[in-house]
Amino acid sequence: MPTASVLARRGLQGLGVAGLLGAGTLAYAGLWEVDSYRLRRVSIPVLPVGARDIRVLHLSDIHMTPSRTKRQRWLTELSGLEPDLVVDTGDNLAHEQAVGFVTRSLGRLLDRPGVYVWGSNDYYAPSFKNPLRYLTQRGKTPNLHPERELPWVDLGEAFSRRGWTDLTHTTTTIEIEGVRLGFRGTDDAHLRRDHYAEVAGPVDRADVDVAIGVTHAPYLRVVDAMTADGLDLVLAGHTHGGQVAVPGYGALVTNCDLDTRRVKGLSQNTAAGHTSWLHVSAGMGTSPYAPVRFACPPEATLLTLTAGPAPTR
Repeated sequence: MPTASVLARRGLQGLGVAGLLGAGTLAYAGLWEVDSYRLRRVSIPVLPVGARDIRVLHLSDIHMTPSRTKRQRWLTELSGLEPDLVVDTGDNLAHEQAVGFVTRSLGRLLDRPGVYVWGSNDYYAPSFKNPLRYLTQRGKTPNLHPERELPWVDLGEAFSRRGWTDLTHTTTTIEIEGVRLGFRGTDDAHLRRDHYAEVAGPVDRADVDVAIGVTHAPYLRVVDAMTADGLDLVLAGHTHGGQVAVPGYGALVTNCDLDTRRVKGLSQNTAAGHTSWLHVSAGMGTSPYAPVRFACPPEATLLTLTAGPAPTR
């Protein structure tokens, strides 16, 4: 039978191994995966029969700061995709001086047709939060400080000058490849600024061929309302894909009331007898106060709207 000293030594060795594993995991999450950007490609069958494919670049949660040079370079490289349309679902900013870095990084993407909505970290600068808050206060409105407002108005003016449309509680129609894409959007549901009633109503197929809802945080009150109105597709971000996932299990939280099964990627949503596609981007960035990702790399998604089936890879 091992002596007390042997047991103590084994215990210390176990703690040492656990510490090394923990340090290695943190280094991996904060030094490598957080900048390991991926482009996902997803097809969604929402176009009329016979229509040509439409390529939509879905960007979200850039959380730009001047120091994030790898993020800036990767975002610039996405211009080479030459999408037919760009949809930005918010949280572009994370620093008072980030506006120029966002617009320069987007580069030629701002020359493409584009629509966008705002997220909480466009309006207000991020602050330190207890990481356990995401487990104990799921989906609760954050305690933000209005005195630390970010220059979202400047960013909106820059987007508008380049032709992008702010979808905050408004609608617009963009025709691409002969297909009329009808958009409606809301302000950020995480801040309870969403007022979907301002754009609500059944889809009029005499006016649009494909109806798309755009919002930052995929709270069910917004997603279900859009689905109930007959929208074909809803696009959102905010969740960071859970940001830290358990391999083989998945995300632990969504930071809203959406279930973890749909924390990122393409799924379906059903409400009031209608079913829509839902695409939630895991986003490109993180808060500067939690600059880690684990088993959930940063991403952008090239959505191919098609009249055919919907394979995902």
